[in-house]
Amino acid sequence: MKKKVLIFVVCYNAEKSITSALERIPVGVRENERFDTEILVIDDQSPDRTFHAVEEFALRHPEWKLTLLHNPKNQGYGGNQKIGYHYAIKNGFDVVVLLHGDGQYAPERLQEMIAPILDDKADVVLGSRMIQRADALKGRMPLYKWVGNIVLTFLQNRILASRLSEFHTGYRAYAVKSLASVPFGENSNYFDFDTDIIIQMFETGRRIKEIPIPTFYGDEISGVNGMKYALRVVQSCLLSRVMPLGIYYHPKFDYQTNAAARYKPKFGYPSSHQYAYEEVAPGSTVLDIGCGPGFMAERLSGRNVKTVSIDRRIEPVARQWSWKTIEADVDDYEFDDDFGKVDTILALDIIEHLQSPERLLSVLRRRFSRDAPTVVFTSGNVSFLPVRIGLLLGGFHYGKRGILDMDHKRLFTFSTLKRTLKINNYELLKVTGVPVPFPLALGNTSFARVLLEINRALLSVWKALFSYQIFVVARPLPTLEHLLEDANEAKGHGKEEVEP
Repeated sequence: MKKKVLIFVVCYNAEKSITSALERIPVGVRENERFDTEILVIDDQSPDRTFHAVEEFALRHPEWKLTLLHNPKNQGYGGNQKIGYHYAIKNGFDVVVLLHGDGQYAPERLQEMIAPILDDKADVVLGSRMIQRADALKGRMPLYKWVGNIVLTFLQNRILASRLSEFHTGYRAYAVKSLASVPFGENSNYFDFDTDIIIQMFETGRRIKEIPIPTFYGDEISGVNGMKYALRVVQSCLLSRVMPLGIYYHPKFDYQTNAAARYKPKFGYPSSHQYAYEEVAPGSTVLDIGCGPGFMAERLSGRNVKTVSIDRRIEPVARQWSWKTIEADVDDYEFDDDFGKVDTILALDIIEHLQSPERLLSVLRRRFSRDAPTVVFTSGNVSFLPVRIGLLLGGFHYGKRGILDMDHKRLFTFSTLKRTLKINNYELLKVTGVPVPFPLALGNTSFARVLLEINRALLSVWKALFSYQIFVVARPLPTLEHLLEDANEAKGHGKEEVEP
């Protein structure tokens, strides 16, 4: 069965150039034994005769499979692309190539743009003018744009840990299934749409290939505000890296539909997971409340620990590595199963999700204080500096995870968490701050490690301000029932007489 290729032409005020751009599309692309081709032109509410020029062209070439659409309201460069890509998905295309109606990008290279995707060697193909940088100047790219392209691309590569020669080309081909897998509809409607979608492709592991293309600048007037564009593309890159920290959220960088997939292990560096792991003695019995994907049970298995994993839904990893698993809603669970003697209870990032943390504290104390286990609590620190700054500027942005997780029902600072534990009859054994998990967000790089050490140093200066999370080790005080039982047991042994 032949593949389907869409040549998607975006145009605005392109009356003088659109006919030439269409005529330059090679016959070998329009009529190909390997794939069927459709040309989609979307005029973005041009004030000139762009739409009519394409309409007249289509009448002169009835043999072309050409679809012409007209936005009743201007959608912007990014908004226009969204419509075209949605069209490609909805109509079952395999490849879509973005072409500009001003003729700036060579239609003669369409075959080279399409082939790597059809050959399954790439998911995205970018036509780069900057592989040989001097050629871009020969093609009349203005010097200020040439310098800006190099500087911006360098910054974006550094932020995203990528190695593209150019982020700012408008000549792109996508595997339609890759487009369908990312939320491009949430991207900017401005020119930084192109950066947003590259970030999405990088972060979802798509294969990106660059091919050299010629540069051509005519007499067209650019509608791009250079400074605004530069600020927006750098901002997008930075925010995409900050989002895994849980202090910023935007749906355009949210690719996860499975709740368990949002959580990643944080072992091997100072983190809530590592600190909790270090509190567990080898050969002990652990209750892991809200176990999530089961990272802790897997890690503790290497220390001969018997882990009881409790969560609303037990994931395969947790089931594989746990001694026992219990599917229960912690908000209602009474912990009345037979666990034997419990040495450590882990409540990592769980109490802020509960309708009533006080109920959980009461149930754990009633059920386990006789065993005198240590209980490890972690929670996001809502007085963390970036959250404070955001609030000062009028922002308090909930996200999929992190300090302001959308599922959180309670927010804690050091003082409020300590007070909650104390008034619910828990003895505090250790209270410390947890730094930002930079290796998780930025990769296990030397830069991430440096940031981590800086954060750790700041914790010693002002824990309440620079802690990303709160880490508490506590012990439930005996209940009156347990004290009475102890007194009854003790009376049978009598009281030792004191020698005069």
